[in-house]
Amino acid sequence: MREKGRLRPEELEALLNGEVADPFVWLGIHDVRSGSDPAVVIRVLMPGAAKVTVLDGCGAGSMDIPMRDERGFFELVTPGSQPPNPYRIRAVFPGKIESTFYDAYSFWPVLTEYDLYLFNEGKHHEIYKTLGAQVMEHQGIEGTLFAIWAPTARRVSVVGDFNQWDGRRLRLRSRGSSGVWELFVPHVHSGALYKFEVLTTDNVLLLKSDPYGFRFEQRPKTASVVHDLGGFVWSDQAWIEKRSRTRALVKPMAIYEVHAGSWRRRAEEGGRWLSYRELADELIPYVKDMGFTHIQFMPLAEHPFDGSWGYQVTGYYGATSRFGPPEDLMFLVDACHRAELGVLLDWVPAHFPKDPHALEFFDGSHLYEHADPRKGHHRDWDTLIFNYGRNEVKNFLVANALFWLDRFHFDGLRVDAVASMLYLDYSRSEGDWIPNRYGGRENLEAIDFLKEFNTLVCERFPGVVTVAEESTAWPGVTRPVHLGGLGFLFKWNMGWMHDMLRFMQTDPIFRRYHMNNLTFALLYAFHENFMLPLSHDEVVHGKSSLLQKMPGDDWQKFANLRLLFGYMYAEPGKKILFMGGEFGQRKEWDHDGALEWGLLQYESHRGLQRFVRELNRLYVAEPALHQRDFEPAGFEWIDFKDADATVVAFIRRALDPEEMLLFAFNFTPVPRTGYRIGAPKPGHYRILVDSDDRRFGGSGYAQGTEVCADALPWHGQPYSLDLTLPPLGMLALKPRCED
Repeated sequence: MREKGRLRPEELEALLNGEVADPFVWLGIHDVRSGSDPAVVIRVLMPGAAKVTVLDGCGAGSMDIPMRDERGFFELVTPGSQPPNPYRIRAVFPGKIESTFYDAYSFWPVLTEYDLYLFNEGKHHEIYKTLGAQVMEHQGIEGTLFAIWAPTARRVSVVGDFNQWDGRRLRLRSRGSSGVWELFVPHVHSGALYKFEVLTTDNVLLLKSDPYGFRFEQRPKTASVVHDLGGFVWSDQAWIEKRSRTRALVKPMAIYEVHAGSWRRRAEEGGRWLSYRELADELIPYVKDMGFTHIQFMPLAEHPFDGSWGYQVTGYYGATSRFGPPEDLMFLVDACHRAELGVLLDWVPAHFPKDPHALEFFDGSHLYEHADPRKGHHRDWDTLIFNYGRNEVKNFLVANALFWLDRFHFDGLRVDAVASMLYLDYSRSEGDWIPNRYGGRENLEAIDFLKEFNTLVCERFPGVVTVAEESTAWPGVTRPVHLGGLGFLFKWNMGWMHDMLRFMQTDPIFRRYHMNNLTFALLYAFHENFMLPLSHDEVVHGKSSLLQKMPGDDWQKFANLRLLFGYMYAEPGKKILFMGGEFGQRKEWDHDGALEWGLLQYESHRGLQRFVRELNRLYVAEPALHQRDFEPAGFEWIDFKDADATVVAFIRRALDPEEMLLFAFNFTPVPRTGYRIGAPKPGHYRILVDSDDRRFGGSGYAQGTEVCADALPWHGQPYSLDLTLPPLGMLALKPRCED
């Protein structure tokens, strides 16, 4: 037993210098005598305080605690016994400023050994309910639990506007080999600003935002904000139940890709962003009117740099504060569900930025990233790569995916840059990458992570979709995990996008020589469950807008763009169109400004918009266009060999093989009168869509609304149709059911 229970000088120096991993060993109230004369020692570390009084600490009323060290250490040995409950302290600061509060060092730990075990095993899939800043009641007192993973730190403190950002005051306790630090701080509630102050083994002080923070200050500020996410009342239970019974593979998915900061802006208010609630008021009616079935938001997790479009995330568990609090994003998703719209979110587990307040070198070591730049540095984006082989890092990411589905009710996650995760040599030269343990280029840890992510999403959230943005020929991206695949439900068909745009950008005179770009995707169309994207990546960095990519004069540009959209909607695969493409945005997309909505004063742009609306209507209404996207039996070529005329035709079939649509496309500005294509059935065929219709800005060249099949075999079909194909146009035809 120490003499009179006081700390020895060397112990005091260790405490004041931050060399004590568990400050609870010495701070707070401790028994120091045994037998018939019980006594306690009360120790308080309160830098800056002139006087400290314990108000109800040991049953003897209030007592002043003498200052033992001018650096803010107070210590008192007194008769009494250790109280069973937390006790209050009153501190007086210069200027007679008083503050009364419960001593944080009088509370028991909150995290259980099971929590820590699961986390270290990488299996705590709701870790977002444990680490970070958790508003709660503990031992009858309201406050916030601060908990963080920093295994190599010498000391971790929580600093904020509740302790004058002084890292000496609220030092977290180490939970041993788990690497987790925690402290329940009474009186700290939602809205408080905070960060973690980390003292490294090299005696460097780091100031870090909370990796698990639910809310952050708006850039350029970087503090985390204590926030209780439990207050929103959802009204989408019917949608969630319906979703759990839905087979997405056979349902229509016409996705409108949106960058929330630039869809629209308030020009009259300095060009400010729309809030989440304003997006609910304006975006949802627009998307419904256009006939899309889903909205896909580019990343909405907190990020400091607008120019990253959200893909360089610093706050993985925080909805960006640009557009309002997290509850307003919940309101937006809830409103989408009430309007029968699905909502997908871009999710970025492939890399993270080097911002010093965020994950990089978090505790003075390469904690979240690989230490070796050959494995931990993305050359393309100058960002860092997660160490997927570390259990706690994998836990951080897997739980993050589940978090967005659990707390925000998103219907799907589109995973960015999957190809960069799968290959150790992605975008690297010889000698600039480290082979796996078998000598190969596959990132085995990332593969295991993706499989676990997809498995858990499927198990915990039936009906939710996962989508891979993956640009290589990696096999089995959309094959179930139990069959050896990665487990995604869909994969973006990047090859189709690039080939199709290359073909459409070619002058129609020369398209006859590039028909392979038009038809090649059908050779592998059923190897994966593909989505056909015309995404944001194709309208930035000098690539120009979709409309401006098209060759010819203005009339031909619009006709070509209608032809491109018509071909995309007719081909097998779910559909994705980036905002602005639907009405012919002329300028390249600018994340710092709104779309060119003023263009809709012109009939050509309104006509294109009507055409996209009509395509969405047709796509949703016709089972042949979505029920068998991933079955060869759902698609049949009529003819793809007429390079001289640059015309192709094909059939789409529904689960009922008698339910079908025929499509014919003329990729030249030359009308084709008397052009014959094969047909599988006799009778009359209605023309459901003609992209050259005057309503859409076309010339109105084609025949009426119906054509009758002749008993003349053609293209291997028993019947044929004599068509007039409009210039740069497409026709969608359907056999009349009464025939």
